[in-house]
Amino acid sequence: MELLCYPMGSRPPEIVPGRAQRRWMDNFSNRHPYKCLPLTMANTTGWEILSPWDVTIEWTGGRSQSDISFRFDRPIPDQDHFIASHFAGGVVTFHPGYLFRTPPGWAMWASGPPNHVKDGIQPLTGLVETDWLPFPFTMNWIFTRPGMVKWERGEPFCFITLVQNRAMEQVQPVMRSLERDQELHGQFNAWNRQRGEFNRRLAANDPDTVRESWQRFYFKGELPEEAPGSAPEDHVNKRRLKPIRLT
Repeated sequence: MELLCYPMGSRPPEIVPGRAQRRWMDNFSNRHPYKCLPLTMANTTGWEILSPWDVTIEWTGGRSQSDISFRFDRPIPDQDHFIASHFAGGVVTFHPGYLFRTPPGWAMWASGPPNHVKDGIQPLTGLVETDWLPFPFTMNWIFTRPGMVKWERGEPFCFITLVQNRAMEQVQPVMRSLERDQELHGQFNAWNRQRGEFNRRLAANDPDTVRESWQRFYFKGELPEEAPGSAPEDHVNKRRLKPIRLT
């Protein structure tokens, strides 16, 4: 399976596999957010498209295109081919610089990098049928208030991942009592007991528990010993996507 990336110019932005690191996660004591596996997996389940330049963007709060201005760290030829105020109304439009083509049935989910926080501006998310679309799409962000934001060189402005577009329509959400699934109910009860006991020991400053600091059932893909059933053999706790390849 290939994700085809056709450059739309001679100097397209760099595409790299999603990186787990986030500045706000680094700033926590003991980098505690990295212990949350769903966060790091989301951060790495896709590819980042990186800004080639430092660019400062300012919005006055007005509704016209001229109310958004751009200032680069150096003169940039054809800057409108990279970033512009296309939609006005506080919306900033980036051009990812590629026409993407995915296998039949697969669409591209384009948004801001997961869990990447930028004060004052919010990414807008798009689902694009890249299995047939013969032209590129844009990546848009909207200011949440008048002010100034900056993209540093190498900072992602777009994050792309793939979804099975038509297969989603076949999914039927079903509400069901947990007690009807005896094995799952038993697994939940075992985890719930151990979680409650762990939190009780942590609150009591039990030295061994404090040293352990957090339970690792999900991170390791394990079930509590007394839980029925077995843990999955294909649990993933680190994503390693392939880098772009030239052909």
